[in-house]
Amino acid sequence: MRLSPDQLVFWHRGVVSLNATIVFTWVLMVVLVAGSALATRRLATGSRRSRWQNLLEIVVTAIEGQIGEIGLDNPRRYVPFVGTLFLFIGASSLSSIIPGFEPPTGSLSTTVALALCVFVAVPVFGIAARGVGGYLASYVQPTVIMLPFNIISEASRTLALAVRLFGNMMSGAMIVGILVSITPLLFPVVMTALGLLIGMVQAYIFAILATVYIAAAARQPRPAPRTPPVPA
Repeated sequence: MRLSPDQLVFWHRGVVSLNATIVFTWVLMVVLVAGSALATRRLATGSRRSRWQNLLEIVVTAIEGQIGEIGLDNPRRYVPFVGTLFLFIGASSLSSIIPGFEPPTGSLSTTVALALCVFVAVPVFGIAARGVGGYLASYVQPTVIMLPFNIISEASRTLALAVRLFGNMMSGAMIVGILVSITPLLFPVVMTALGLLIGMVQAYIFAILATVYIAAAARQPRPAPRTPPVPA
């Protein structure tokens, strides 16, 4: 039993190897891009819309609503990034029911790459919203003493994002693999359905955490309320 798709190597020469993580990641990206292109090639603005357009509008509207509830102004600006994270992780989990397909999110290298995308996106969105000076000033809030702690927090939460997603995905696949080897068919099917649910929940949690980190960097600090003068 493999614990990670990294262990399934299709081609190897020297220091270069082509494992299942790389192959299935590119397959998933091609499917998502092709599916998006097909679903959006005939967009309509009237009442007669295709089922795919209605489905996409429901997904995009739901993601935009979640981003707005977290407190980000102009949520549509963040939908492409947050939505892509959610769709990739969610599609990876759903694709695990395909025989022979191993979700790339079961590899630590994939989850680290996704977490690094969030790590880069946070300062990009923060600087775009507040400017370079405003974003860097957030590292010395509430006092300059907090500078090293804020930097450590930035790095540790990126590591936590990667390890949390990898641990949940890897453990689900491992449990199903053990049950398939020692129990009849029915119980693993139930566990597979539960694994799909857990995978979608993890995709939601990852996207929400990414949005919270971006909101913390992009949100303008509110001025402290003035204390009314005390009458003499």
